[in-house]
Amino acid sequence: MFLCLAASVTAAAADTVTEFGGHTKMRLLGQMLPGDSILHDLAGSSALDLQADLRLNLRASRDRWSFESGYQLALLQGDSIEYSRNLPLAPVPAFGSLPGDGRRLFDLSSDLRHDDRFAAVHRLDRLWFGYAGEKAVLRFGRQAITWGNGMYFTPMDIVNPFDPTAIDTEYKGGDDMLYGQYLTDAGNDVQGAVVVRRDPQPGGIRARESTAAVKYHRTLPRSEFDVLLARSYGNWLGGIGGSRNVGGAVWRGDVVLTDEESGVVAQLVTNLSYSWAWHERNMSGVIEYYFDGFGQHGRAYDATALAGNPGLLARLARGEAFTVGRHYVAGGVVIEMTPLWQLTPNLLVNAGDRSALLQIVSRHDVSDGCTLLAALNVPVGPAGSEYGGIATALPGRYLSYELGVFAQLAWYF
Repeated sequence: MFLCLAASVTAAAADTVTEFGGHTKMRLLGQMLPGDSILHDLAGSSALDLQADLRLNLRASRDRWSFESGYQLALLQGDSIEYSRNLPLAPVPAFGSLPGDGRRLFDLSSDLRHDDRFAAVHRLDRLWFGYAGEKAVLRFGRQAITWGNGMYFTPMDIVNPFDPTAIDTEYKGGDDMLYGQYLTDAGNDVQGAVVVRRDPQPGGIRARESTAAVKYHRTLPRSEFDVLLARSYGNWLGGIGGSRNVGGAVWRGDVVLTDEESGVVAQLVTNLSYSWAWHERNMSGVIEYYFDGFGQHGRAYDATALAGNPGLLARLARGEAFTVGRHYVAGGVVIEMTPLWQLTPNLLVNAGDRSALLQIVSRHDVSDGCTLLAALNVPVGPAGSEYGGIATALPGRYLSYELGVFAQLAWYF
């Protein structure tokens, strides 16, 4: 029997305002594995995981000063522990893995237990101090920023972006940074961030592992645009993007150029979103095209071909990239089945090999403080394609999946 509770605590002492809240989440992750999958050798024809997540958020402010912390306790029981140990670059699509601080400036994570089929880690995912003036904001510590205009693929979001197949995107993982924002009288703003990271192998702070970026945002009568300049992981990059009203729709897009040793590499994302009503149901849809110059040409996704693209492998390892191809089309529709239930079918297509991932997501607000989130993941494509199964170094073995199931019940307090 599940008990859903909701509570909030706000206390004021003198000029100090304190807020406390959080959530608990229970997840069931199921995955069918075909006989030619390398994961079949580890788990058999099916894999099952159980996850639990506790998050405690504390916020305090006084005058222009503020503080925020977020404690996280994550527990995992199941087969994906074996995946992460033997195939570190092959998490189950949309399911992810336990968080860690191998690259972050401060090691605020600790393994409580890690054995054959059980892992537990607790950490601070937020811990920052800030000052907010009339026009300027300054924050230091573990926090999150989100930049760019992509809906599925976000090349301008250069600090810890979301996987486009992620189901639970409530909290973006925090990074250790100095962040600042200045707001002009006209309503435009300049944001800057310096993210200091460690090299995960020797463990020391390395400039080539860090990111320094500045972004200018301007608002016009019917449109907005962004300009980005950054140095990240030893490479210069620049980007421009924006959004514009087109009739009743919104057109968005970003172009990012990265100066690699092999030359300038381009990334582009553009999308069109529109909202309407159909049979007394509110609906909103989006279609998006993404080009990734770091990706592989055609269907050359086998281990030998990928070894010849170290830039892509580095981005996959750092969590900057989540796909291996160059051309993608994605789309989805949010359908308001009832005021408390949303159904969202999504489709991600690798246009280079015509493989795809169909994802059907359901979100139901059970009560004011309880939400049920569920999803089906259906990969489609031939062996050797991205979603049909990338070839491994073992003959006849692929990194392939069949039907996947995600179910999560969250309580908020």
